Amino acid sequence: LFPESITTEQQSLVLVKRLLAISMSCITYMRGLFPESSYGTRYLDDLCLKILREDKSCLGSLQIVKWIQGCFDALEKQYVSGFFHFFNGTVTEMYQFKFKYKKKVPQMDISSNHREFVAGLCSKDVKQASRLLLRTLYLLMQDLGPLPNDITLSMKLLYYNDVTPKDYQPPGFKEDGSPGDMLFAGDPVNLRVGSVSTDFHLMKVRVTAEKKRVRKAYSNLIQKNGPTEISHQGLDCEEEEENTEINLLNLAFSQEEVVGPEKKRKVSEPEKLPLNGRK
Repeated sequence: LFPESITTEQQSLVLVKRLLAISMSCITYMRGLFPESSYGTRYLDDLCLKILREDKSCLGSLQIVKWIQGCFDALEKQYVSGFFHFFNGTVTEMYQFKFKYKKKVPQMDISSNHREFVAGLCSKDVKQASRLLLRTLYLLMQDLGPLPNDITLSMKLLYYNDVTPKDYQPPGFKEDGSPGDMLFAGDPVNLRVGSVSTDFHLMKVRVTAEKKRVRKAYSNLIQKNGPTEISHQGLDCEEEEENTEINLLNLAFSQEEVVGPEKKRKVSEPEKLPLNGRK
């Protein structure tokens, strides 16, 4: 599932893309969105993973695969800062992915007077963090209550404005057409699923769900002080990582009132996906 070694930027990108695809597959499978035929089976140690594939008999799963491929394009170009996908009318669940790109800086080896890369993050540790993230996500998905029958799956991609061309849209995406804040149904809690860091990328995953549907066993994952209003800012990867006061639901669709219209965060979305006939 993962590259044997994770020492180059390309190997790191492959890892992040696979983690993203597996995570989204896990969410759609465990939430019962598509039939069994839309998934292949792989194993990670003792964990059985269901991976989305192009199932021509299920248009919904085909659409999600296209969404993932669009995310890959933005990741390869290092434009996307994060994205989240959620079930709307009123938001009942939300899954947040954050990405940060690093530049590995060479340091001077004084003894030999040569510039060399210092030893980076160990591939073994990166793979272990990846396993832990996926295992936590799977366990969490098993314990969330059922979704309503008639829901629509949506996704929003957020970008680093300073490097992303204004007219850029990944394949299958368009400019966000629903500015404004959303309201979460019920009393939401933010759950830190995990993060994976290589010498070149950082990926973090959060889940937001109704408090009453989260078992006490996951209380150690809860991020406190989250309101019911969802706006874009919390996917800013430059946030202080250890600040528990950070509002991870602050994912603003429109920042005009905060920083002025000229600095509005670039956001794009695919066509929304109705999920009335779930398995």
